[in-house]
Amino acid sequence: MTPPLILLLLGLLYILLFGGLALLRREGLPTRLAIEGVVFTVAIAGLAALTGFPISPILFLALLYLLTTRVRLLVDLGNLLARRGNHTAAESAYRWALRLWPDETGRLAVRINQGVLDIHRGRLDEAVAAFRQVLAQAGSGYLGVKQECGCHYNLGVAYQKQGLDAQAALEFNAVLETWPASEYSRYASIALERRRRKIVTSET
Repeated sequence: MTPPLILLLLGLLYILLFGGLALLRREGLPTRLAIEGVVFTVAIAGLAALTGFPISPILFLALLYLLTTRVRLLVDLGNLLARRGNHTAAESAYRWALRLWPDETGRLAVRINQGVLDIHRGRLDEAVAAFRQVLAQAGSGYLGVKQECGCHYNLGVAYQKQGLDAQAALEFNAVLETWPASEYSRYASIALERRRRKIVTSET
């Protein structure tokens, strides 16, 4: 098997693997990943065939990974910066992610994390708007079940901080209905139990 054929095979396997993982997460068909992956793979394999220049399969896969996951990598960077309290830099990372032509799944992921950042910065109205915008597209097939749970949970947190306990409870219960075994469901259960105790205490 010639090196260009190896590259083509590696590219195809990569697309099938990551595309399959996206489907398992209920994020819809990763059309953008497939198109970008195929174009990049064909271009690099064609270059290797025309020039005879040996291209390392490891380097090829690394570049393919960076290309197709650029938005997710920037989201992860933004999350890391946010956890360290560098909110301005985190916001910049999310904005850059939106400028790098994300697919619909990537765009929704960015909006969710921007909403979480808005909660940390006390911009609750903006956070609520972001989460409601994302949840309005839950039926599109691009929002994974984990993301949907996280969106409901953080919307509940935003409502709770606004003093809207009834709306918060609805969102926490939505987490339990969407994925009862998730980590977000554990957090939602804790929040609901605290609310129940608060109501009982106020009535006694």
